[in-house]
Amino acid sequence: MELMLALILVYAIAILLLSVVAFRGPTIGDQVLAIDVITYASLVLMTLITIYLKQPLLMTVVIPLALWVYALDIYIAKYLERGDLGA
Repeated sequence: MELMLALILVYAIAILLLSVVAFRGPTIGDQVLAIDVITYASLVLMTLITIYLKQPLLMTVVIPLALWVYALDIYIAKYLERGDLGA
């Protein structure tokens, strides 16, 4: 169990450090990438907490959120490349 708590702490610290890059990143690409990594690290953190608490019902939040973040990544990449979100 100590290993699980250590992993939770590592991911929490990583999210905090990435938030600095997200707010002060040198380019918009770096900021978008940092936000993307924050969201996926948050999903991993939520999964670790779910395993630690032995509450599988919490995974019902993680799976749709992961799919939503993936779709959002596609739209942001399209916007940064073309400048529009049209079909």
